[in-house]
Amino acid sequence: MATIRIRLDIAYDGTKFHGWARQEGDIRTVQQSIEDVLSMVLRQEIQLTVAGRTDAGVHARGQVAHFDVEESAFDQRTIDGDPGRLVRRLARLLPDDIRVSDCREVPKDFDARFSALRRHYIYRISNDPAGVLPTRAMDTAHWAKPVDIAKMQQAADQLVGLHDFAALCKYKPNATTVRDLERFEWIDASTPDEPRLYEAHVTADAFCWSMVRSLVGACLAVGEGRRPTEFAGKLLHLKERCSEVPVAPANGLSLVGVDYPSDDQLAARAEATRGMRVLDTSI
Repeated sequence: MATIRIRLDIAYDGTKFHGWARQEGDIRTVQQSIEDVLSMVLRQEIQLTVAGRTDAGVHARGQVAHFDVEESAFDQRTIDGDPGRLVRRLARLLPDDIRVSDCREVPKDFDARFSALRRHYIYRISNDPAGVLPTRAMDTAHWAKPVDIAKMQQAADQLVGLHDFAALCKYKPNATTVRDLERFEWIDASTPDEPRLYEAHVTADAFCWSMVRSLVGACLAVGEGRRPTEFAGKLLHLKERCSEVPVAPANGLSLVGVDYPSDDQLAARAEATRGMRVLDTSI
């Protein structure tokens, strides 16, 4: 039976989910919620491949996933041959904290995970003694101690580039911790309603488990004066997770976008990504 590949663009509030990935037992996850509804609508068992697995409490407004399905799933009994019609169906059936904004057929070479060029995250944190604005409490973390954003940026600058981020990642067997951190910028996003609000804009080719929240935590430790500015750079020489790095709260983190190459470069990108990356220390 001929199959086609479908791309989904997804947003969700991660507050009430135990992360993206489906788990055993009756545990609410984003993947489980979407797969169950898709399987019901398309009358086939659907399994999603995602661009980036998010942890419990982490949000997304630019998540991407794909799945393969038999062409017969899009007959007149379901959505009249048009994958785009799934958007309206899913809006009625998915819970309020998940939204699928686009659904379309893509080339078989498209892989939401391995074809991705880079992922973009934003971390929002309030340093206001009064706490977080109530209407933004779900996606903004609070850091009680005063911080110096200039020092945080100095720390962030030391981490940009192709490095082994083992000190900033939770251990995962047989997984590389070498990543190309393309952007790590702290922005003062304060407004009259949200004074002392800071955003970390973080972009890399990929992220390992807990990496973004650890990057943010390392900068906050420097910003509050608990660690010297050069602390961040020294982390790059370590070969295992550093216990001195705090992990920033999950609720401040959002996946905001994933970039992909043109269709004719999808296969090459996926092949390159699947190769185990190592850091060349000979130069």
